[in-house]
Amino acid sequence: MKNPTAIILLHCPDQQGIITDVTKFITDNRGNIVYLDQYVDTIDRMLFMRIEWELEEFLIPRDKIKEYVDTLFSVRYQMNLNVFFSDVKPRMAVFVSKMSHCLYDLLARYKAGEWDIDIPCIISNHEDLRYVARQFDIPYYVWSINPDHSNKEEVETAEMELLEKEHVSFIVLARYMQVISNSMIEAYPHHIINIHHSFLPAFIGAKPYHQAYERGVKIIGATSHYVTAELDAGPIIEQDVVRITHKDIPESLVRKGRDLEKIVLSRAVSKHIERKILTYKNKTIIFS
Repeated sequence: MKNPTAIILLHCPDQQGIITDVTKFITDNRGNIVYLDQYVDTIDRMLFMRIEWELEEFLIPRDKIKEYVDTLFSVRYQMNLNVFFSDVKPRMAVFVSKMSHCLYDLLARYKAGEWDIDIPCIISNHEDLRYVARQFDIPYYVWSINPDHSNKEEVETAEMELLEKEHVSFIVLARYMQVISNSMIEAYPHHIINIHHSFLPAFIGAKPYHQAYERGVKIIGATSHYVTAELDAGPIIEQDVVRITHKDIPESLVRKGRDLEKIVLSRAVSKHIERKILTYKNKTIIFS
């Protein structure tokens, strides 16, 4: 097994000496830096950085690292930062409706060992995909939502109780065809990942492939983004496209699009698991 590491994701107004001070703090305390990536937004004059170091000989106890870093840097540099540990497995809940392609792809990668995570539950508003959960031996929970959404608040309360019970750290909407409420978004800020079947900001909302067909576009795409209160408008994590022609009909667009959707979603999930995403305003900084 690899030595456990600590990871800091930070952003702050740019000024001379920040990188030197942070790296010196780590090396002075016998931390071996194994990753450093930084970017300066020259328009907003903001520094974004991800730094990772081995904990094996680090002098500061891991439960005190955040306190030390905050004391040394947060006020001095107006720094916004988070500390993570590589040996703490993220716990991912998957929300689905009736379409299985994204769910199968996520679970296959999980079972193949691509991701060092736990998936304690799959949540749905339909029974249709229970057989998939059974194949992968993952608990499957269904809460049906009335057509008039009269029980939506009650359903989300039950879902939130399950998420808390299972210590879920982030949520993936794998073609979950329901709008997430503000209360759940606030409980998981920038920790709910959605896949939208278009190249946002084009064709938001329902049936984007049909919209693309009517518009006569020459490419279609898929977009994975963090969920915010504004529909399909959260910070974009990953996108990709495929070329189409006048011969394509809505059904062929859907078929081509589904291949993109699962790939784009898995890329976004990978970056989130690796703690390589920083959100700022309504954008993301994706570290390599």
